[in-house]
Amino acid sequence: MNKVTSKDGTTIAYDQSGQGMPVIFVDGALCYRAFGPSGGMAAQLAPHFTVITYDRRGRGDSGDTPPFAVEREVEDIAALIEAVGGSAFVYGTSSGAALALHAAAHGLPIRKLALFEPPYNDATLQAAADYTANLKGIIAAGRRDDAVALFMTYVGTPLEAVEGMKHAPMWPLLEAVGHTLAYDNAVMGDSAVPTARAAAVSIPTLLIVGEASYGFMAASAHAIVEAMPNAQFRSLPGQSHDAAPEAVAPLLVEFFAS
Repeated sequence: MNKVTSKDGTTIAYDQSGQGMPVIFVDGALCYRAFGPSGGMAAQLAPHFTVITYDRRGRGDSGDTPPFAVEREVEDIAALIEAVGGSAFVYGTSSGAALALHAAAHGLPIRKLALFEPPYNDATLQAAADYTANLKGIIAAGRRDDAVALFMTYVGTPLEAVEGMKHAPMWPLLEAVGHTLAYDNAVMGDSAVPTARAAAVSIPTLLIVGEASYGFMAASAHAIVEAMPNAQFRSLPGQSHDAAPEAVAPLLVEFFAS
């Protein structure tokens, strides 16, 4: 494990593997080095690139300095880029893709940007507003377990499945970072497709969507691609929001290496 200090003094923990041009992975909600897809993706890409996986602030071995702002997470990515040589490819997944888009729009030295299913949905803005209000109260009360349960049901997990998850070994890992759901919620904003932000990003960008995902994922990705001056869209047959690393990796290798 390595550590870097962000602009506000927060320590950000990261792992580094492989050789070549750096690729920084930006995890989505509840995910970090101990839980989520980044470990599998790192194994797939390490033969081709220097791979950086990190704990977003408030998660795992990283610090967490209040008050939170999306700009602080952008500064965390900036610190990682500086630590690995001053420029990098960036791959973000789910709400981590939304954060990666923020970073690119801020003008960070990102050479290429790949985004997997940023979960914007123009059709559910009221539901997003209701979720935001409920989440704010739950987190203010320190109820991290309830925050995780609220998020799971918000993204479509049946209530009975959530109740079952509470007894699984992974639940304490999720509960430990339940408060950071507010951070991802801030990154997502009102959940509307951020066409103006996308239009400000001119670097080569790849939007990836699984063919088996909810239809709004592809619609939102297409809207982002249309807004960006240098973007392309790819779909993955048979894959959903939990796409297998071995399915995503070939697209990333092709895109970043070209």
